[in-house]
Amino acid sequence: MNIFKKIIQFLREVKQELGKVSWSTREELIGSTFVIIVITSLMAIFIGLIDLVLSKILSILFI
Repeated sequence: MNIFKKIIQFLREVKQELGKVSWSTREELIGSTFVIIVITSLMAIFIGLIDLVLSKILSILFI
């Protein structure tokens, strides 16, 4: 029975600590998500272009 008291105490402490967390607003979350999507897209385009250029160079050299 002692284990259940410890579990309940732990869950109470977790709830108390989560109340102290500074949560992002919806606008901040949407803005951050947009920035991540844009940066990821730009990096994918950049890596794709580098891959295309290097593959063309290698095909010219070895064919």
